[in-house]
Formats: sequence, structure tokens, C-alpha cells
Amino acid sequence: MWVQRAGERFRGGDGAGVDTRHAFSFSGFYDPDNVRFGPLVACNEERLAPGAGFDEHPHRDVEIVTWVVEGELTHEDSTGHRTRVRPGDLQRLTAGRGVRHAERNTGSVPLRFVQMWLSPSGYGSEPGYEVVRGLPATASYRLPGADAVLHTHHAAAGTGTALPAAPRVYLHVVRGTVEVAGERLGPGDAARLTDPAGVTALARDAVEYLVWEMGPEPVLG
Repeated sequence: MWVQRAGERFRGGDGAGVDTRHAFSFSGFYDPDNVRFGPLVACNEERLAPGAGFDEHPHRDVEIVTWVVEGELTHEDSTGHRTRVRPGDLQRLTAGRGVRHAERNTGSVPLRFVQMWLSPSGYGSEPGYEVVRGLPATASYRLPGADAVLHTHHAAAGTGTALPAAPRVYLHVVRGTVEVAGERLGPGDAARLTDPAGVTALARDAVEYLVWEMGPEPVLG
């Protein structure tokens, strides 16, 4: 298991109300030893002040999954979708052969969300979009275009949850404290595990965390 602490994330953002913390190489930051973990190529913690956001920009051949923690995210894309995503909602954008989108905090309070990018199982698919509203405290979402399942967890202190027995598992703590294989992880911390059979995530207090269950490194062709 490899643990990345919140303070070890690369800090990005444009200084105009956008504060980003990157778990992997991203944009102007490149670390050849930290490019991806299986199909997961980005896990960004985003904080947007009221009125701040990302203007319309393109994506291609990537699956983008967004989990809103606080506030409300306004999404617009070139396929005609305009939605607001709230805490407890999961948003999925399949870029496929090409799509443009914009993301903004159009509300009056700060916005915080976690956005994760994954390599798809194949190139050039049709763009797609979905919002799953009001997920329960513990839920699973199978990503249609990639070999991955996202598990969302809200757990009380003392609750133990077995991690998936998958080739690769990525755990990101949103809030609270969880213990994994003897390591205590707090907000913004993440653990990368390979073949974690028998490993349990133990909530040390009220905790919210995300777990990606993934196959091996994707081979695209």
C-alpha cells in the first residue's frame, strides 16, 4: 500500500477563486513516477469560490466522475446538458470522441468537489452524460466506459468495511478518519493498494470516503 497525504498533493488553480489539489501529474505539473494508477489518471480536490469556475474547454477519450461535497456545481456541455449537481449526487461525463464543457459555482456559498478521470476501455465512443441523484449512505456505481466501480461510503465510528478484492483499489478520504492496514488516513489523504484481499477500512469517527475498484492497467487499441 502506498499512502499520499493531503499535504503531498500538487497545488493548482488559477488564483481567481479556484483552488485545486492534484493527486497525479496534471497540467503544468509532471512527475514521471506519479502519472496514473491503473485506469485512474486524475483525482482532483476542487474548491471554487462563488462565481468562480472553469470556462468551456474540450475533452476526448476520458471518463470524468464528479462527487460534490459542499455547495452546488453548475455543469454545461456541448451536447446540450445544463445541470446542477449537489452533495450526494454523482455526475459522469463520457468524453468519447470529443465534448466541451464548463463548470462553475453559480451559488452564493463555496463549492467543494472531488473530480476523478479514468481512461476508457476503448477510443472514439459516443459522448455520454449522467447524474445519479441522492445516492444512499453506501452505494456502488459501475462506470459504463471503463473497467471500474466507484463505491461511496458514509460510515459511523467503529464501522469496518472490507475493501474490494480487485487488482487495484484507490481510497480517497473526503472527511473524517479511516484506518487502512494500520495507517490512519484523514481528509485529503489517499491510499493505493494492489490485490488488497482481506484489508478492511475502519472508521475512527464519522467518515466519508470514496473507493475505486479497478482492473489492471488498461490496454487501448
